[in-house]
Amino acid sequence: MELDKDEMSKVSNRLKRAQGQLAAVVRMLDEGRDCEDIVMQLSAVSRALDRAGFAIIASGMRQCLVKPEQDGETDTLDVQKLEKLFLSLA
Repeated sequence: MELDKDEMSKVSNRLKRAQGQLAAVVRMLDEGRDCEDIVMQLSAVSRALDRAGFAIIASGMRQCLVKPEQDGETDTLDVQKLEKLFLSLA
């Protein structure tokens, strides 16, 4: 299953922002910044990564539902894979 390039471009941008946030967390640790500030920034990184993961899975789910297999039914294996991926983020 291929993912929509436009949607994945948005996800890529989100991940790049998260990468910058994570670099900021490392700098904060190295600088000995306040624990509360570090945890807040780390929480933002975690949420950004979760949202990126859910966006990828949602795109795959839409593709399965909008573009069913040739026989007119969604491929059960793809749905099971998406469900497993979805649950891995929980």
